[in-house]
Amino acid sequence: MRPEYERRHPVTGNAYAPMETARFTEIPTFLRTPLARDLQGLDIALVGLPYDGAVSNRPGARHGPRGVRDQSSMARSTHHVTKVNPFELCSIADVGDVPLTRSMDVMATIAEIESFYRRLSEAGVAPLTVGGDHSITYPILKGMRPSSPLALIHIDAHMDCWDVYMGSKYHHGSQVRRAIEAGLVAPDRTVMVGTRGPQNTPEGWEFVRRNAIRVVYIEDFVELNVSGTVDEILRVVGDSPAYVSFDVDALDPVYAPGTGTPEIGGLTTREAVGILRGLRGLDLVGAEITEVAPLLDQTGGTSLVGASLMFEMLCHLAESVTARRK
Repeated sequence: MRPEYERRHPVTGNAYAPMETARFTEIPTFLRTPLARDLQGLDIALVGLPYDGAVSNRPGARHGPRGVRDQSSMARSTHHVTKVNPFELCSIADVGDVPLTRSMDVMATIAEIESFYRRLSEAGVAPLTVGGDHSITYPILKGMRPSSPLALIHIDAHMDCWDVYMGSKYHHGSQVRRAIEAGLVAPDRTVMVGTRGPQNTPEGWEFVRRNAIRVVYIEDFVELNVSGTVDEILRVVGDSPAYVSFDVDALDPVYAPGTGTPEIGGLTTREAVGILRGLRGLDLVGAEITEVAPLLDQTGGTSLVGASLMFEMLCHLAESVTARRK
């Protein structure tokens, strides 16, 4: 265990390792990491983004970071398949939540999110975020300011390529379109997995067709299975720097009922884990989990899914950060 994960209790003065304490103890942080006081020496920031002011259906994802932190008490340090311990590879900490002082104003919120992630980018810190609704992708990528358009792995029941909805261009169904239009994401290196469900307008389908975005509809996934889907992701992304965006509604509501826009017939948790594990070796620069709405699933199961998928992403992100150091 890295030295910074061995702490001294502020009252007793005794040394202890929070990762090894009873899981029902301690103040909850993402994956039982320390709460950062600053960005000095940090490699990966675990970020909460408690915002759901741009949803088209059920709200509640603003509580996602807190729910995932609570379920993160189940975290362990080492992956049982790859044997990767991300905490040995990198300095990782929970940096708290993005402070949103004007969350009733969509455009002001976009600006505040962008500013927060710009600070992380300027400090050379890779972000792993828990939202929050899926609109957060666009301002996060704006803040990261990639030097060239990123590859995007978008695991979601929806394409999120709408344009204007209810008078706004900025909502949780438009962030992929906005990111492509802004030159933050390369459409020919974007792959969508798990897409399904009827639409009221063909504009999303038309947008992905015009931009040659690879969509693995759920029907395609059934034919390809996990390994074939991973092969297709690797083919599309290649060696490009990549960002992973995982909306929990990619999962069937049986596995993740606590989300705002559920669609039946989705991925299982085992399939989702298999897809994420297949991304090992890609040059990941950041990742996010969105649309966890704990109050819509009082069993805590959806938040546990979020925490578990977060650890899968963290292992890959830590390996990518380590590889870029060499």
